Amino acid sequence: MKQGEIVDRVVTYVVKEIVDDADAVEVEIVADGQDAVVAEVRTAKPDMGRVIGRRGRVARAIRTVAGAAGDEEGVAVDVEFLD
Repeated sequence: MKQGEIVDRVVTYVVKEIVDDADAVEVEIVADGQDAVVAEVRTAKPDMGRVIGRRGRVARAIRTVAGAAGDEEGVAVDVEFLD
């Protein structure tokens, strides 16, 4: 299993459940040092607001879930939402 695979699956699932255009969701896991990964999330433009949520609440929740998935793998996780 490659580093960040559980994080990738969890973040992809959660984001696809939130957006209208699930086919446009892309999650890329990038190594950020030996024990850290960054999940780069891209969605269709109209869906980005849904993923971030009011005052960033949904984004914060996604980061929390991703962090828990990272704990399973023993890696630190950061989630970035990209246009």
